[in-house]
Amino acid sequence: MKAFDMPPKYYKFAVLIFHLKYNNLAAKEKVVKETPLMKQYNEIKRKYPDACLLFRVGDFYETFGEDAIRASKILGITLTKRGAGSDTETALAGFPHHSVNTYLPKLVKAGLRVAICDQLEDPKMTKTIVKRGVTELVTPGVSLNDEVLQSKTNNFLASVYFTSKSIGISFLDVSTGEFLTAQGNAEYIDKLLQNFNPSEVLVPKHNKGDFKAAFGEDFHSFYLEDWIYKEDYALETLTKHFQTNSLKGFGIEELKEGIIASGAILYYLSETQHNRVQHITAIQRIAEDAYVWMDRFTIRNLELYHSYNPNAVTLLDVIDRTLSPMGGRLLKRWLALPLKDGNKIKQRHDVVSYLKSNTEVLQSIQYQIKQISDLERLISKIAAGKVSPREIVYLKESLDAIIPIKNLALESPQEAVKIIGDSLHGCDLLREKIKTTLNQDAPVAIAKGNAIAKGISEELDDLRAISTSGKEYLEGIEKRESERTGISSLKISFNNVFGYYIEVRNTHKDKVPAEWIRKQTLVSAERYITEELKEYETKILGAEEKIHKIESELFEQLIAWIATYIKPVQMNANLVAQLDCLCSFTQLAIENQYVCPVIDETFELEIKNGRHPVIEKQLPVGTPYIANDVYLDRDTQQIIMITGPNMSGKSAILRQTALIVLLAQMGSFVPADSVRMGIIDKIFTRVGASDNISMGESTFMVEMNETASILNNISDRSLVLLDEIGRGTSTYDGISIAWAIAEFLHEHPGRAKTLFATHYHELNEMTESLPRIQNYNVAVKELKDTVLFVRKLVKGGSAHSFGIHVAKMAGMPQIVILKAQKLLKKLEKNHSSDALNGIKEASDEMQMSFFNLDDPLLEEIKEEIMSLDINAITPVEALMKLNEIKRMLVKK
Repeated sequence: MKAFDMPPKYYKFAVLIFHLKYNNLAAKEKVVKETPLMKQYNEIKRKYPDACLLFRVGDFYETFGEDAIRASKILGITLTKRGAGSDTETALAGFPHHSVNTYLPKLVKAGLRVAICDQLEDPKMTKTIVKRGVTELVTPGVSLNDEVLQSKTNNFLASVYFTSKSIGISFLDVSTGEFLTAQGNAEYIDKLLQNFNPSEVLVPKHNKGDFKAAFGEDFHSFYLEDWIYKEDYALETLTKHFQTNSLKGFGIEELKEGIIASGAILYYLSETQHNRVQHITAIQRIAEDAYVWMDRFTIRNLELYHSYNPNAVTLLDVIDRTLSPMGGRLLKRWLALPLKDGNKIKQRHDVVSYLKSNTEVLQSIQYQIKQISDLERLISKIAAGKVSPREIVYLKESLDAIIPIKNLALESPQEAVKIIGDSLHGCDLLREKIKTTLNQDAPVAIAKGNAIAKGISEELDDLRAISTSGKEYLEGIEKRESERTGISSLKISFNNVFGYYIEVRNTHKDKVPAEWIRKQTLVSAERYITEELKEYETKILGAEEKIHKIESELFEQLIAWIATYIKPVQMNANLVAQLDCLCSFTQLAIENQYVCPVIDETFELEIKNGRHPVIEKQLPVGTPYIANDVYLDRDTQQIIMITGPNMSGKSAILRQTALIVLLAQMGSFVPADSVRMGIIDKIFTRVGASDNISMGESTFMVEMNETASILNNISDRSLVLLDEIGRGTSTYDGISIAWAIAEFLHEHPGRAKTLFATHYHELNEMTESLPRIQNYNVAVKELKDTVLFVRKLVKGGSAHSFGIHVAKMAGMPQIVILKAQKLLKKLEKNHSSDALNGIKEASDEMQMSFFNLDDPLLEEIKEEIMSLDINAITPVEALMKLNEIKRMLVKK
């Protein structure tokens, strides 16, 4: 029977079988052609499909396939091909292994997860392919590499866990050992994500959509299997790590969602080959009630430590006078989480007052802090075993600098400073151990040698003597043998074939002693070896290798010994960071004439000659900042309605008020002549114009979302700052919305302190019916053809917005300005106050206006509603009645 001598109905099955067999043979052929190296690579790559695999081959790290294409673009390195023209052709890009610290940070900062695959054995010791394996998986959120990290910024890895009621979140900086957790609603978690700004976020796979919907797509996210986010697994993981029976000692036992999120972080560390993490010694609860509430809009609007304008100066840029990396990171945390506890705030103020009055103590402490390296990250490297000899010397020098700080603090009459001094650990044994074990000029890598001090190992000292005295020893042999044999031209040399040898020219070969062994004959000379030379050769060639081995072993022992001091060093780092922040506040106050705010139990806020801390530093030299007073309370001046032209400084007054409050509750002095205030528990701002195009939201919708968030969350100790509410819609819509919002704030039982800046001067009329609203304006001087911005907040409303003057200042064409002036005069002439009167009437008669209309249908609806027995009707019946009324209106 021929190949296709069969009924036609079977042809398609025959073709299918043929293709299956052909493809199978092709696959087998491809497997056969796959080299042992690429087979090993593919096996390892399959374990890390989401990572860029750096594959060590000899002196290079190579990348293949898609990894090579991405790496070449990011790193700017040449993209070539391996096996060009063959079936196994693949893209190839690589770089020298010693350049890994240059290229690795670029890959990580580009958002890649990078698996570092090293050779796990000496190629000289094996006859088959070298054993390789991933020794570290570096991700945006998990790295100890100094080039990836920023000294004054934490590199947080976050993890979130969703339930229907709340969201758990956890933050870990593996480079410092800081581990925190919290849980709450989406708004609170969003605020924490904004504050901590994690480099990478872990999310359960089935919550991928939930995370993007709630928090956007700006974060580098990695999705973990759902089974990892289980309570039992998380509890077991955390208690095993901390070696405790429960989590009660950390105060997080009730944070179920937070615990689950935290457990996922520790799992991720083990998956990324970060198993030496004993520097993570505790987990801390982020206590929502302990800190001032600022939603993500406020954090953005006040530009505390980030701005959408890349050239903008933030508050952190202006106030940061810290001298250590730990202090810089802590200052940012204090800025993100201002205190609500009056006693803790006063304690910080008292320390700043003491240091400001004792500048010698301040300068002495600052001098010592400058000598201190990044203790948190140094001890984390020690825990991970990724520290260099020189870095351990830095650790010792840093601990040395803490001793004078401790002594200064203990001598201080200021109680809080004295407590810091008492809590600082001297680490005497640790400092002495490092001093005696390592050379002061220890190298950046143990492989470079001469790290271990003399006297630690007798064997090491002997080997070093052999290594360093080799030249002198050989010269001695050469001189002695020359004198003994009478061969004046005799010389000792070395090559890789014969090792050390004695070379004698042919004219003197009859003088060669019988015990010399001839190894090579040249045209004009003979080469010999002796037993003494061979013994010396064995000794000197083995010395370097033995020196490296002994130094490495001693260094590993030192690292293990230092690791027992992790907690004392971390405590010192935290205390130095606190002191650094307080010194920073003091230096800031001295340089800028900041004053100590008075915190009391009232609900008042009284600022005398307040200044904007950022703007005043940006003014040209010699230009004074126009300071302003602000007073708010619950009884007479709850809301200040600020009118005035654009560019007059309304927004600056709003922001400076918030920043003064924030600085005060951080523990800093403030830019003003005096400040007296009760504790503020929430700061809300609605300033600036922005849109959210990716979510389909206009500028006006964003404004309304932010304002709604404020109105739904205010309390009796809130500070509310509203700027130009309603400008994103038509004039009358805008006036109506702004009026209604101001009235809502006035009538709210919390009576939140509010600054309301607006260009709707019609809102000045609100003071007639709402007694706790007071009108102010930012003064201007009207000249003949222009206006002069005085930038002073004065009592009373403003009747003009001077928008055309601002347009003229912006360089608008003269023809446009003239046309605008003519139109303005015409509109002002025809303007009627009917619309405003309508708003006022709506405010006064909002509840009854519906029934004042002369309409039979509305009278009928009124009778229907009035006849209802509210106490007897059921919810379902009420909905049916409402639907009936709706049909009546639709028919009309």
